[in-house]
Amino acid sequence: MVLITHIIIALSSVAYASYTLYAPSKAKLHVSYGLILLTLLSGSYLTILAPAHIAQACASGLAYSGAVLVMTIFAKRKLAEIKLTTD
Repeated sequence: MVLITHIIIALSSVAYASYTLYAPSKAKLHVSYGLILLTLLSGSYLTILAPAHIAQACASGLAYSGAVLVMTIFAKRKLAEIKLTTD
């Protein structure tokens, strides 16, 4: 059950980060940060439950973290540019 929850949270996080990149806002960034945190917490919990699969979990987790963090950083920069041009 924890694995299914983790996968749903991770996929939601990727989808929401993509949406935030497309149409950034401060509230969307906060939700994206929360989904990233939930994914990392549930992934850490799964790693504690099944330490034999840690290498595969770490590789997948790093790929996920890298992709979502890059999208979130670009969304934050895009939002900052929008605020600068409207001032």
